[in-house]
Formats: sequence, C-alpha cells, structure tokens
Amino acid sequence: MLRAERGISRRQLAEALGVHYQTVGYLERGEYSASLYLALRIAEYFEVPVEVVFSTTPFPRIGSEA
Repeated sequence: MLRAERGISRRQLAEALGVHYQTVGYLERGEYSASLYLALRIAEYFEVPVEVVFSTTPFPRIGSEA
C-alpha cells in the first residue's frame, strides 16, 4: 500500500533495497516473509516504524470492510 500510494514501482523499490523485483511482489502478496534486516530496510526506505509495514497479524485486504 505504501509503495502504491507513493507511486513507486516494484522494480524501483527492489532496486533501492537491493532485491529482485519479484521479491517485492511475494512480500506484497504474503507469499514470503521478510528477514528482519529486509523488514527494517523497507521501513527505513518509507520512513515509517516497522510496525506500519509488518505485523504478526494479517492486515485486512484492501477494499475489505474493517
């Protein structure tokens, strides 16, 4: 969501983080869990606390009612 809100492509984010662009897609779909190091780098990139990006409970899907 942060990536889309800021108009950043998967490829741009991947390049900034030094990962393959498919890794970003896997993370966004919940098919891959980021390492602590990668999670901290993503939070740093977006300048938000890591809890804004990652949680131990699933985030509601975009468009679903809370």
